[in-house]
This record gives sequence, C-alpha cells and structure tokens, in this order.
Amino acid sequence: MTAKIRLYVEHALGQGQLVPMSREQAHYLFGVMRLGVGAPVLLFDGKNGEWLAEVAEAGKRGGVLSVLEQTRPLQMPPDLWLLFAPIKKARTDFIVEKAVEMGAGMIVPVQTAFTNSGRIQKDRLQAHAVEAAEQCGATYVPEVPDMVRLDAALDRWNRSRQIMFCDEARAGEQAALPPANGPWAILIGPEGGFSPKERDRLHRLECAHPVPLGPRILRADTAAVAALTLWQTQLGDWQ
Repeated sequence: MTAKIRLYVEHALGQGQLVPMSREQAHYLFGVMRLGVGAPVLLFDGKNGEWLAEVAEAGKRGGVLSVLEQTRPLQMPPDLWLLFAPIKKARTDFIVEKAVEMGAGMIVPVQTAFTNSGRIQKDRLQAHAVEAAEQCGATYVPEVPDMVRLDAALDRWNRSRQIMFCDEARAGEQAALPPANGPWAILIGPEGGFSPKERDRLHRLECAHPVPLGPRILRADTAAVAALTLWQTQLGDWQ
C-alpha cells in the first residue's frame, strides 16, 4: 500500500487509532484529491513519528482515518532556532517554509529597529510551517511563536545558546563558526540591516558570533536560506 499524501494531525497516533478529519482536511482528501474509503494516507503528529493510515469514512464535511502501522519514528531537527525580522508577506512565508525544510527547530519573528512589518499573522505562519513539513517529509513541525522585540529577546537570552549573527557589515570576509556543540540560533536582520546600537550589543555578547554571508549583501529571504545552509554544513545534521 503506497501513500502519496501526508497530513499533520493534532491527535496522538498509534496502531489502531481512529483519527477524525477536520472539515478542511476532508475537503482536501475527498473533494480535491478524490480519495475514497480504503485509500492510504501518511499521518504525523509531531510526537510519535509517521504512520500509515487508510480512509475508513469519507464525507463532504468530515471523515475518519484508521491508523495501521508506523512507517518512520520521530526525527527531531537540530536544536536550532531561526530568528528573523518579518518582511513582505510572501517573502516571510518563504522564510518560514524554507526554515522548516532546512531543519530549524523553532522559527521566531523578531522586531528590530528597522523592521518594516509591525505585526505578523501567527496562525497563518504556523499553517505554512505545517504545510512545509507535510511536503518535505518532516515528522516534526517547528513552532512559530508571537513576534518579540529583539532587545527583549536578548535581555532574557540563555547564554548557553550560541548565536550565529549574520552581520551584513562583514560582507566579503571569510565565514567560520566555532565548533560549539549544544543549542544554536541564527539571527537574520531586516531589509535595512541592524541598527548601530543592535550591532554593538550583539558584538558584545560572548555567545554571539558575527559571520558574513558571502561577498554581497543578500535580501532577507535569501540570507535566511544561505545562513541555514552555512550552519547545517558546518555544525548541523548535513555533515
């Protein structure tokens, strides 16, 4: 039995479980994808790995999936956070989606001195994280919390978590990270860059490590992908 559709569900999964579908999920499975009773679907709940299920009941407004067997155990991403300043809607969505695909464990919107967007739609960004996890084969969905001010985040920062501080002022220098095990965070600035006060504070933090992202200054969404790639190849689970 081969399943091509993966769904994230908020019900704990286990063999023999019956999982009710939301109206939106039922519309997607039965209205859009035209699945019927007996069709296979892969499910994951972010805690118990991936499971093969089959459609037990199908209707226009709901349905039920019957869980058959586990196909993969839970695979946690590295203990890596991505902190980024929100930008235009579509490009912020892009950052969230790519962060999930590239293994971020948490995706944190931060408001900096030059952040263009004053607010985010948390539920929409979390939904994008779910969709990205469904598409890329992840068994874990990173949390997207409410936006926090960068200075407030640094005030209560746990110094055991290293910060890869992407400093556009160092464009053209060689990028290198210390071989430090344990938790990390990547910090991407806004389109206008970090303010002098923010940059000075970050340079004074012992746990912050300023790095360039190549010889050119990158757009914020490009910088997020480049930074995640750099961290993964030097310290993450791509090695």
